[in-house]
Amino acid sequence: MSARSTFEKARRNALGIVGIVLASAAIVAAIAAPLVAPHDPLHADFAQSLKPPGTAGHPWGTDQLGRDLFSRVVYGARIALFIGFCTVLLTAVVGGLLGLLAGYFGGWPGTAVMRLADVQLSFPFILLALTINAIVGLGLRNIIISLAAAGWVVYARVVRGEVLSVKQREYVHAAAALGLGRGRILFRHVLPNVLPSIIIVASLQFSQFIVAEAAISFLGFGVQPPTPAWGSMLSESRDFLYVAWWLAAFPGAALALTALGINLVGDWLRDLLDPKFRA
Repeated sequence: MSARSTFEKARRNALGIVGIVLASAAIVAAIAAPLVAPHDPLHADFAQSLKPPGTAGHPWGTDQLGRDLFSRVVYGARIALFIGFCTVLLTAVVGGLLGLLAGYFGGWPGTAVMRLADVQLSFPFILLALTINAIVGLGLRNIIISLAAAGWVVYARVVRGEVLSVKQREYVHAAAALGLGRGRILFRHVLPNVLPSIIIVASLQFSQFIVAEAAISFLGFGVQPPTPAWGSMLSESRDFLYVAWWLAAFPGAALALTALGINLVGDWLRDLLDPKFRA
């Protein structure tokens, strides 16, 4: 597909453009948080507690401790996107590499990896992530580890299926006939052809990891207060739903719109990179 046709197809995809706008807004907010946020997200002012949206100096109101809600939501984007990016990167590398090796070399190691993936897929993703997180302990690094340990199987299965198809193609057989080593064939000829599938899965799983992190933090096993994280902010808002609706509305809207934007971008990338959707 030429660059011009790719651009034209992207321009005609209205939902893709909406996704790019939403995802870009979250990324800009995360990167420029110190410039965008009007207050320190950790600064408490009890005299300003539970101020409604529109209060002077607090456009989205304040929480039960008088902290500026807009600033906390903006800084919460940093936590969400950082965890999502690190987890996607880790799962794509580990799961993609295992799927690549299992599909190309096969044998009992490949079978063992796939059986492990089958067993792991029999457990609900969020429950498995919570269990692993409870074992490894609290903390930002441990959240990433627990989500990655629960999410690598999707990459492994998808990549293995792609490799089983790609390695039967003529150019792979020709490369082997020319005497190229297995490692060179694997990373020079097979990997580039399965890379679009890895990118598509990564873009679609990004939002899943963000929502999963929020769920874990909501239950008290993830990012701990007072660090501004959307999940923990939603958890803290439960006791004030009837008197301060904005405590749940704004973090929840930020989480939903960010996840929606990333999902739309993932669908757009699938349309661009998957040959089955090219028309």
